[in-house]
Formats: sequence, C-alpha cells, structure tokens
Amino acid sequence: MPVQASRRLFTVPEYYRMAEAGIFGEDDRVELLSGEIVEMTPIGSRHAAAVSRLIHVFTARLSGTAILRVQDPLRLDNYSEPQPDLAIVRLRQDFYRDAHPDAADVLLLIDVADTSGDIDRTVKIPLYARSGIAEVWVVDLNAGHVEVYRGPEGDRYVQHDTVGRGSSLRPSALPQIDISIDAVF
Repeated sequence: MPVQASRRLFTVPEYYRMAEAGIFGEDDRVELLSGEIVEMTPIGSRHAAAVSRLIHVFTARLSGTAILRVQDPLRLDNYSEPQPDLAIVRLRQDFYRDAHPDAADVLLLIDVADTSGDIDRTVKIPLYARSGIAEVWVVDLNAGHVEVYRGPEGDRYVQHDTVGRGSSLRPSALPQIDISIDAVF
C-alpha cells in the first residue's frame, strides 16, 4: 500500500523567522505561496525591461491617487506572501510602513511572464482569486499580449480576456487611467 507523504506548510511568521535565521541568502529569490517556499525564476533582461516600461507608464498617471509597489511582498493570508512584479495599492500616508498591503489594498496587480507563465497561471492566479484581488494582469512577453483577469470567484476569475497590441486597457479601480498595450511591449 503506497504511503502518502504529508507536506509541512509554513506560515508567514515562520517564513520571516527562517529569513532572520539566515536560512535564505541575501540574494535568494523566494516567495511564500500557499505555505510553500517557492524559488522565483531569474529576472532576464526582457522581463526587467517590461517591468521598467510598466513603471514608466504608471508613475505619472498614479501621482497622488495610489502607490505603485515594485516586486514587494503582498500579504494575502497567513500562508501566502507573493512578490508580484507590480502592485498598485490604495494610497496611505504611512506607505505601509508597519505592514505589507493585503488583498483589500490592491487596486491592480500585474505579473510579467517570460519564463514564469505556467506558475503565474496555475498557482498565482488561483491564489489571487481566492484572496479576492479584483483585477490581475499577466503581461505575456512570449505571446505579446496582456491577459486580464477580473471578478474573483473561488479560485478562479469569472472574466478572462486577452488584449493585444493596438488596444488599450483601463484598470477597473482606476478608470481614469488608459494604458496602451504597445507601451507595455
């Protein structure tokens, strides 16, 4: 009879204690997803350029209305603290000094997929939906389009659209902002 190995899931406080104890090196790129410590894929030049373009596009448009966080932790629950490429969060005077933003603070979350597309779609998107993040964009560098996920329900999104070059997008929570897809690529 086969034996089912049990998995030990880690909490966010345990994850931080491991980091403080030096289990992770300073340059280790890891994140906590559903209790599992996951090694993040390296950031290639295409990925970095796409993130830089997104920063450039959003910075001026968000001035005074929201905070743009880049590859910073986002506390979803006691077992998940991913580091999305970009998170546009509610404006707070303390800039989240005492705690990372949580799902309720997120106005728009963006992940750039170069080599991480499978993890983004099969692990992160369901996690974001379960957490109630209203809108997520996956910038697919290989396909040259943006996947838009809206309307979280359980571990999926009710609305899933693909938007290509020559089009533009407006985040639901920030309808005054119009983003050209061409500017992202």
